[in-house]
Amino acid sequence: MLKFGLVTLGCDKNTVDSERYLADLVAHGAEPVQDLGNADVIVVNTCGFIDAAKAESIEAIVDAARLKDEGQVKAVFAIGCMVERHKRELVDALPEVDVFLGNSETDRLVPELVERGLLGGSLVEHPGVRLFGGDLPHVRYLKISEGCDHGCAFCAIPLMRGKHRSFALPDLVREAQLLEAQGAREINLVAQDLAHYGRDRRDGSALPELLEALVRETTIPWLRTMYLYSTGITPRLLEVIAANDRIVRWLDTPMQHGSDAVLARMRRPERQKTIRERLAMYRAIVPDLAVRTSVIVGFPGETEDDFLTLCDFLEEMQFDRVGVFTYSPQEGTRAYGMDDDVADSIKQERKERLEELQRAITAVRYERFSGREARVLVERAGDAPDVWTCRAPWQADDIDGLMHVTVPEPLLAHGVRVLPGAFLDVRVDRVVDDYDFTATLLRVADLPVAAAPTRPARALPLVGIDSTTAGSFGR
Repeated sequence: MLKFGLVTLGCDKNTVDSERYLADLVAHGAEPVQDLGNADVIVVNTCGFIDAAKAESIEAIVDAARLKDEGQVKAVFAIGCMVERHKRELVDALPEVDVFLGNSETDRLVPELVERGLLGGSLVEHPGVRLFGGDLPHVRYLKISEGCDHGCAFCAIPLMRGKHRSFALPDLVREAQLLEAQGAREINLVAQDLAHYGRDRRDGSALPELLEALVRETTIPWLRTMYLYSTGITPRLLEVIAANDRIVRWLDTPMQHGSDAVLARMRRPERQKTIRERLAMYRAIVPDLAVRTSVIVGFPGETEDDFLTLCDFLEEMQFDRVGVFTYSPQEGTRAYGMDDDVADSIKQERKERLEELQRAITAVRYERFSGREARVLVERAGDAPDVWTCRAPWQADDIDGLMHVTVPEPLLAHGVRVLPGAFLDVRVDRVVDDYDFTATLLRVADLPVAAAPTRPARALPLVGIDSTTAGSFGR
């Protein structure tokens, strides 16, 4: 039996892709291993978004090739975004890699292994949609579209992922049901722009309809929308979020800058006025909405005045969280031909200044939760027997901090124990370290049921969902 190691780099969309590769390989008789030194084949799913991500991907490939040189590993495959963009250069630079497959070629993964005699060609079990490969099976990601049609000057995503294409709504509902059967308690919808969903299909499906279908056709407690361009966040979408308690009141909408001059050079559609108006609309329709955004510092031509304008605008807008990135020129983008005239040291200094500013803003914003009751999701056992590590609705997985819940002694004495994936009602006590919280357990609200096995019995397509677009997931 072929033993393989799968290394996933980059965003949550890559995580979804890797779960598909994992399912496909296992369906053909391969066995995943955690220790790469014990693998026959190592597959590295690369990221090519910015220079730091490319460097990390190359390092992972080189590490895999080193294990191959030491004798245990028989082959190294590099796949995914970075390969899609730079395949020719990578083939020349890394001859120790056996196969390079870009995003448009990943259907060749199993055939390439078969042709090399490393894998049998026949299915050994039903090829399910995805297999989980992480450590928090109650938190899963659902990719609802592929690619991007936006023309942001700095972004290479369309060069790696192609034009935007939405996956069929019935297929997505079916996949969410399968994730639920595998134990999902929170599903995060991801895409390059969720708000663009359905526009290309011309069948009446859009993000509000998809969310309503997921609420209607699953019992997953938390549904979270990640990565929405503000131009597509409509009153209808906000009303759906406000009307459904299972859709968490949290949005991630990239702003990218606060200076109109920089936004124009970035080829972004928003300006201060529209950002201000839209954020007011979000908060008016969805009370207590948490809004996260992202910004880029050091874009070509960004002056100190532009940067200070960004700082002032963030203070005015009072986002709950902000991700800050330094500009990195990417070959093939419109900005690549611009003079990268902001020194790396200044970019880093501006990033640190902005992060410190936002840290203070977040700490103040988060104070509004102190003293409230909240329903939180248990992630894992804490550092002490009477403390559990959880997340509140305004805390997205891996990026927005944690809730450390203390169990009162009387409840401990009664043997209260909770597994990851449970929901608790807590009293929020205070903000700690600006981004985290402490809280006290009030009651156990909802315990997870046992997840359906993912191996060897594969989940079959569910009856009653008419999946008319087999293969629509845009490989």
